[in-house]
Amino acid sequence: MNASDRTPADLLRSALATDPARPLVTFYDDATGERVELSVATFANWVAKTANLLQGELSAAPGDRLALLLPAHWQTAVWLLACASVGVTAEIGGDPADADHVVAGPEGLEAGLACSGDRIALSLAPLGRRFPTAPAGYADYAVEVPSQGDRFAPFEPVDPDAVALVVDGVELTGAEVVERARADAEGWGLGSGGRVLSGRSYDTWAGVSAGLYAALAAPGGSVVLCRNVGLLGVEGLAKRVESERVTVTLAD
Repeated sequence: MNASDRTPADLLRSALATDPARPLVTFYDDATGERVELSVATFANWVAKTANLLQGELSAAPGDRLALLLPAHWQTAVWLLACASVGVTAEIGGDPADADHVVAGPEGLEAGLACSGDRIALSLAPLGRRFPTAPAGYADYAVEVPSQGDRFAPFEPVDPDAVALVVDGVELTGAEVVERARADAEGWGLGSGGRVLSGRSYDTWAGVSAGLYAALAAPGGSVVLCRNVGLLGVEGLAKRVESERVTVTLAD
């Protein structure tokens, strides 16, 4: 973390410059048994490819609004940072009819068809697998993203005072996201090298901060993002906290 960071994309760049090899996002889906661990460098690579897809293929520009119809997931985290890199406003659970672009998982595909702009579908299957056949009206993210460039440069600088995120009806600028994330990291005791386990959904600020932004804002921070964590039980959760060396647990 750098004191001059004013957007979520700045936080990621600082993390990449400081320690690219350390884990940043470890994702579990306790309904499928999936576990994915992404280092800062690997996560940043996914973000760069996705930002290039947004800016280059979808012609997204600062001020565009993207309805993000996805659960708490490592690929959702990638999309949030890709939007921040381009300057696109990410609206978690936003109305597709009012959006310029929509990104949807299996449960959001029908609703996403209300968007008259670009539509991207994610299977959310283990290992980021593609759909057997792309859903009608959508491009398959897993097909489109691999060929994108590994480095990203925005066509124009991202304004930290522009709206970057809409969650639970609240609009937040990039600077406000960073400020709130830093405050949460401090309030939760997520110190240097802290590792937070989150079982919260991404449909509130508290959830998306616990599952992404606070870890980015903490020096050397990382997140263990758990989908369907309720299936673990108390003993299973305790074992995960120990095995993943978690320092802060926000499972509810």
